[in-house]
Amino acid sequence: MNERPQSRRIVFLLLATLLPGTAAGIGAGVLADMQTGFLAGGLAAFVAFLVAVSSESESARTMRQTENTADARQRALVEERDGALLEVQTLAAAIEGMDEGMWITDSNGVVLRHNEALRTMLGIEQELVGQRPLFLVRRTDLHDAVLRACREGVTTKVEVSMDAPRSKTLEVHVSPLGGSLPGSAAVFRDVTERKRLERVRQDFVANVSHELRTPITAIVGYAETLRSGALSDAKHAPQMVEIIHRQSERLGELVSDLLELSRLDAGERPLSPAPVSLETVARQASDAMEPRAAGKRLSMHLRIPTDLTARADAKALEQVLLNLLDNAIKYTPEGGVVELVGERVGDRAHLSVRDTGLGIEAKHLPRLFERFYRVDRGRSREMGGTGLGLSIVRHLVHGMEGEVRVASQLGVGTTFTVVLPAA
Repeated sequence: MNERPQSRRIVFLLLATLLPGTAAGIGAGVLADMQTGFLAGGLAAFVAFLVAVSSESESARTMRQTENTADARQRALVEERDGALLEVQTLAAAIEGMDEGMWITDSNGVVLRHNEALRTMLGIEQELVGQRPLFLVRRTDLHDAVLRACREGVTTKVEVSMDAPRSKTLEVHVSPLGGSLPGSAAVFRDVTERKRLERVRQDFVANVSHELRTPITAIVGYAETLRSGALSDAKHAPQMVEIIHRQSERLGELVSDLLELSRLDAGERPLSPAPVSLETVARQASDAMEPRAAGKRLSMHLRIPTDLTARADAKALEQVLLNLLDNAIKYTPEGGVVELVGERVGDRAHLSVRDTGLGIEAKHLPRLFERFYRVDRGRSREMGGTGLGLSIVRHLVHGMEGEVRVASQLGVGTTFTVVLPAA
């Protein structure tokens, strides 16, 4: 009689242990059966309950697995979206950071996006998005290139010259977007400086050829004349030899100046600015040129404070003054005056070469420092100039962190002023 209640208690404890939260369910019925003595019925209900719980556990596991799969897919989609967003942001930042201008159009050639570099390059303040190329750049060849890229997938390079807001040359590379994306992209590069350098190089080669041809032609011509029998002509032979000698010297000067410019352009002549007495350097240059000035009966004056100093390369500054004094002596008539004047202006030291020569027209002044530029080509060659002296002067002064200025008045004279950091 005591075994059954004990069995009932064991079953009830097992049920409560396994299923502590089911007292509101079948646990109450099982407990009633146990208490009323229907152990067999209670055990049957308990077994049925375990089967049901087992089924529910399997369903829960399946549901959890499904939820985990869905969560994994959602995380993958979020990661994919974030990756795509980062890629778009990176691309947008790269486009904005470009020095080149860029626009992207739709399949009809209408601008969808652009960077600020393009707005600056084109000098346009109004909105670019929604505009057609022909409205932004008045060039039909660029407009046609955009349409060909959109409709035919053709890549084109177009060169565009603009006059406003300032003169410039743009190289535009137009191409389709590629893949399945409709529309086109255009990249604008400012090649103004490159074109200018190309023209300078072409002009330089042409000028060098011309400058070399002149003395060489004279040398060869007179040498052939002497070989043909004029060498025995006591009257004319010495004149021909003198011309050959003079042209040979001019040829040597030209080659020397060309080599000097080449070294300056290539940075092969490093300058070492240091505190320098301008009076000392100016006196050395003046003493070197004194015999030539005396030959033309020119008066040379030096008016530079002995305590005036500047940061400069002493040898380079002397070469600058020699070139400027050479020009002053050449183009000042007999009996004229050449002066070297120095003064301090604020934190700069000014060193000027003044003459009472013929003067230079104002229209020529901006180009005086260009290579081979001459105000009077015939007179310059006659006096032995190479056309490179002032270009060398500008290179050397800029290398000393200075500047060179020129002022002139016809019939009065010319003043070249070298401005250097005061020391």
